[in-house]
Amino acid sequence: MQNKRVKDSITEQVHILTQGNLNGYRRLFGGKLMSWMDVVAAVVARRHSERNVTTAVVDMLEFKAPAYANDTICIIGKITYVGNTSMEVKVDVFVEELTHERRLINTAYFVMVALDENEKPTKVPGIILETEEEKIEYEKAKIRKERRKSYDA
Repeated sequence: MQNKRVKDSITEQVHILTQGNLNGYRRLFGGKLMSWMDVVAAVVARRHSERNVTTAVVDMLEFKAPAYANDTICIIGKITYVGNTSMEVKVDVFVEELTHERRLINTAYFVMVALDENEKPTKVPGIILETEEEKIEYEKAKIRKERRKSYDA
């Protein structure tokens, strides 16, 4: 099994907000956004592992700002950490202005588990860290992993 680069599985999904995706306050419905983010995380993990995956953990889901009707929403996911059978995927959500400027409105970390043909956890390829940002995210991911382990105790 060959290790893979972070950039090989980066995934971006784009939406223009319509009325059907808004809540009673005319803002993007949080549940809809979480669903979109989960799909992006799954695609990233599938691309990295070349396996079907399941969501094990959603960590640090943070709504930083709202989005409104007709906003362009950009959801970007990338691998931050790889374990034996699991992968952590950072998903950032931006509102993209007509000028192409992006404003961060949400971030979350998803732990995805690769599944074999019997839907049992299976080994995943390692990660190749090429940039300083990737190395920093990897170190932060190790801290989050240890923190999550302490919740199980």
